[in-house]
Amino acid sequence: MHSALLAVALLVGCLLAVQASVNLQLNSAVGTPYGASTVQLSVATGILIVIAAVFGTLGALGKLSDVEGWHLLGGLASPLYITSGILLFPRLGALVSVGLFVTGQMFASLGIDLLGLFGLEKKPVGVGIVLGAIAVLVGIIVIVRGQLKASAGAAPGAAQLGTAGRVGWLALGIVAGGVLPIQGAINAKLRADLNAPVTVAAISFTVATVTIAVVLLALRATNRTPAPKVAPLKKMPWWGWLGGACAAAYVTGTFMLIPSIGAAVTVALTVTGQQLTSAVIDHNGLFRLPKRALNSSRLVGLVCLIGGSLAIQLS
Repeated sequence: MHSALLAVALLVGCLLAVQASVNLQLNSAVGTPYGASTVQLSVATGILIVIAAVFGTLGALGKLSDVEGWHLLGGLASPLYITSGILLFPRLGALVSVGLFVTGQMFASLGIDLLGLFGLEKKPVGVGIVLGAIAVLVGIIVIVRGQLKASAGAAPGAAQLGTAGRVGWLALGIVAGGVLPIQGAINAKLRADLNAPVTVAAISFTVATVTIAVVLLALRATNRTPAPKVAPLKKMPWWGWLGGACAAAYVTGTFMLIPSIGAAVTVALTVTGQQLTSAVIDHNGLFRLPKRALNSSRLVGLVCLIGGSLAIQLS
């Protein structure tokens, strides 16, 4: 049973990388990343509400009046993460984007553990943590440098990023990854309040959906994004709808796995799944993404990221 749960944790991480990749098809159909995020989060919310209803845990909503307000804010991270993936994958590729997400996740997790934030017990700094942090930094630097060299050698007319824009996109990837552990810590508080993991996930995604919908409306009111399209959704490939299901599976899976195999092992395996899947997607150009071969520099960076992630989370 234990080995089966470990395999599930790895699979859940794979789904997170698939989610970010297939969302690009949703973005192409809808015509705006904010509209695509709204659709994807709405799908995930609907799935989780149905699951909660099937398990009979929606009654936990009656306890919300006794919950501290900030315990409901974990869902604010999802719109940032999902929209960032839609924006970054076509510009940087799956491997670089997920590498940035993982780097943000690792260092945000370290900050939460070492400072004892959100009421968690402080975690002392050990050799494994220091070496793991260094390995994660080396890994993402190697991967990004390899990507920049590949971009510099691209054929004339290929999309190039200016220095300022490049730094901005890299920073966005790290921040978007960094909010995920914060989301997890806040949702853990809500789970303790309600004792209903799937209902907590449904609440989190409801908050996320409302948030991105408000952002979309605000941007439309100021003409900063085009109006979402509905008709092209009918012609979207079936796998373009998988983003919402993957998101729901990831959130629900992590909630269910942490009590059984522990938070550290769950995070380590899901992060490993993210990175391995993103490498496969990039190398083979899956989900209509451009192919980016897994050359020696990217392979070295990937190994450093996985090794560093495992060292940090299992220390």
